[in-house]
Order: sequence, then C-alpha cells, then structure tokens
Amino acid sequence: MHRLNLAQANALIEAALARGAELGLKPLTVTIHDPGAYLIACQRQDGASNMRVKLAGGKAAGALALGVSSRTIGDMAVDRPHFIAAVDTMSEGGMVPAAGGVIICDAGGTVVGAIGVTGDTSDNDEACALAAIEAVGLRAKN
Repeated sequence: MHRLNLAQANALIEAALARGAELGLKPLTVTIHDPGAYLIACQRQDGASNMRVKLAGGKAAGALALGVSSRTIGDMAVDRPHFIAAVDTMSEGGMVPAAGGVIICDAGGTVVGAIGVTGDTSDNDEACALAAIEAVGLRAKN
C-alpha cells in the first residue's frame, strides 16, 4: 500500500468525528489526502463554517509539503516566519501552521497520506486526527 484508499479515508473521517463527539467538540471538518496532497475524502459537520474545508486541507497539505505535522509547522513559523510565509505562497493548496494536520504512515513507516482536522481548538483538532489514525491501525509520522 502506498496510498490510502477511499474505504480507509472514510474510516479515518468516521473515527475523527466519533472522537470529536466523545469530547463534545464544536462541529469539525476532516479532510484526507494522498501522499501528493490530493484530496481523497472530506466531511464537514452540520454547523461547520464554509472555510473549514480549506483550513483542514491546508493543515494536511502543509504537513505533506514539509514532511512534519502542522503543529511543527506552527512552531517553525514562530522561529522562521519568513520561511513559512514564503513556502505558504508557493503551496497551491495553502498551508495552515496550526495543529490538526498529521502525516499518516503504514506499518512499515511509508507515508500513505495525511489527515487534516479543524473546527475546535488546534489541540483538540490534532487529538481527533491522532485518534483516527490509531483507530484504523495506521501510524502517525513523528
């Protein structure tokens, strides 16, 4: 397996939304992307604002573009704001430097895609992403 399939993408979304419900979070939007950052699947819960699809996608695509979580990109933005701003303008899908975008690997450590979650606090978004990855038996890239 070198990329997530639609069934896996839908399972990731379902698991992320289930975790959000368990935590009583605000309406979430979840996007799943292949290793090239192309969208595989997306769901936006009732009540989620219309910009959320782009925000979730920007978290996931940014993670894939730089090979680190969107939380790490947020940390990089503090230390090297001009670099992150430059990379953001070069990225076609935008890049959101806030937690919630996580790279997904298979059991062997091969990158198979990424998940982006937005709608609540960035920490809660990331918690849902990580819970989803674990729930479907895959691994988050550190």
